[in-house]
Amino acid sequence: MTEPPAEAAPALEALVELLMEGDAPVSPRSAERARQVHLADSLSGLGFDQLRDAGRIADLGSGAGLPGLVVAAALPEARVDLIESVSRKCAFLRRAIERLGLPNAEVVCVRAETWAAGDGRAAYEAVTARAVGRLPTVAELASPLLRDGGHLLAWKGRRDPDEEAELARASARLAIEPVEVRAVTPYPGSRDRHIHLVRKNGPTPDDLPRRPGMAAKRPFGSE
Repeated sequence: MTEPPAEAAPALEALVELLMEGDAPVSPRSAERARQVHLADSLSGLGFDQLRDAGRIADLGSGAGLPGLVVAAALPEARVDLIESVSRKCAFLRRAIERLGLPNAEVVCVRAETWAAGDGRAAYEAVTARAVGRLPTVAELASPLLRDGGHLLAWKGRRDPDEEAELARASARLAIEPVEVRAVTPYPGSRDRHIHLVRKNGPTPDDLPRRPGMAAKRPFGSE
C-alpha cells in the first residue's frame, strides 16, 4: 500500500467515517471496506510521478470521492476538481470537502463533456478515473480536459486485451497514447488491480468533446 503523507491522516480518517455514516453514495458493503480497500486503492495512484507532480487534477465521475478526495488530501499543493453530474453525489462531495477541510478541492457538478467544452478544456495536468467505464470511453472523456503532455490514470481490475486493443485503435483519434499498465497490490487479494497510464500527445481534436453520452454509447476504437 502507498503510504499517504502523515499530515493527510486526519482528513483520510474523516473520509472513512463519512463513508460509513450511511448516506454516502456507496453500498453498505463498500462502506465497510472503505479503509481496507477503497482508501488503499485510491492511494495507489500516488506511486506515479505524473500524478504527484501535477498542479491541477480532475477526477472523472467522482461519485463518493474515490480517488479524488483522497488525492486532494494527499496532495495539498494541487488543485483537485471533482467532476460529477449527479446532484445528490455532488451534495455529498461538497459536504465531504467541508468535513475533511480540503481548501484545494472543488466540486464541478456538470457532465465531463460540458465542462471540457468550456472552462475545463485543456486545463489539467492529470485526470484520474476509477470505476468509470471502458478504457476508450474514459480516454475520450479525459482527452479534452488534459493539457498537451498531461496524463490520464485509469484504475481498472483484471486486464482485458480487447478493451486495451480498443484503446490503441482510438489513440490517434483522441490525441492520446497508452504509456504503461502497472499492476498494483494496494490491499490483500488485489492481485488483479491495475492502473493504466495514458499520455495526451497533442492538441485536442476540434470535434471533441462529443455530445454527452456518445463516448459510452459509441466509443471510438470499438469497430
